[in-house]
Amino acid sequence: MFNWLERRRRRHLRRTPFPAQWLTYVLENVPYFSVLPPEDREELLGHVRVLLDEKHFEGCRGFDITDEVRVTIAGHAACLLLHRVADYFPKLRTILVYPSLFLVEDHYPDEDGIVSTGADEHAGQSWDLGAVVLAWDEVARSSNPSREGYNVVLHEFAHQLDLADHFADGTPSLRDEAHYERWIEVFKAGYDDLIRDVRRGRRTVIDEYGATSEAEFFAVATEAFFETPLRLRRKHPDLYGELSAYFRQDPADLVEKHR
Repeated sequence: MFNWLERRRRRHLRRTPFPAQWLTYVLENVPYFSVLPPEDREELLGHVRVLLDEKHFEGCRGFDITDEVRVTIAGHAACLLLHRVADYFPKLRTILVYPSLFLVEDHYPDEDGIVSTGADEHAGQSWDLGAVVLAWDEVARSSNPSREGYNVVLHEFAHQLDLADHFADGTPSLRDEAHYERWIEVFKAGYDDLIRDVRRGRRTVIDEYGATSEAEFFAVATEAFFETPLRLRRKHPDLYGELSAYFRQDPADLVEKHR
């Protein structure tokens, strides 16, 4: 009964007219929107509606949460939901937004097991406990068409997709065993290649941060898939194919048609 009511509520939200000012924010701040065909644009705006209704936004360090902030973040996140059965990041409840990079205390174990602590600056974080944390100036950087494959919102929300099965292992929930086998084979090869390229100092299409773990590899590969799809498809066709099958989108084709 609850699921039926939720589906009906979401369907109503997706059909609700999208405010003109909100559309301006999407057009100006979500570059991927410009290459989408009309039916995909309409779907994305519907997903934005649902995300804004279901997720709580909270400003940190005195940051003011405006409609532009909410719509821009939801607009980027909604790119990951197109053409799929959207569950709207079910574990996510709150999106915390800082004005700029924020400090997080991290723990660093050495080879002897001794743990030291230190504060590092972060542009974003994704928590298994129902929150995504973002720095607004980095979100704004992600909205710049010349961002060279960087998108902190896509990165952190990709982590939410990865965490949906309770494991941050770079493998989101897939449709069947055959898909899992293919995914693991392709992503392991891509991950190993990135580690090797980083160690050798080679320039990579995928951000070298992805070499730190399988979870980070999936997040940065997702960024590259949406932000530099032509380069990713050319350099890593198998990886691009797996991401295309998972997201049910072909950004490289859209970019080529849009030129």
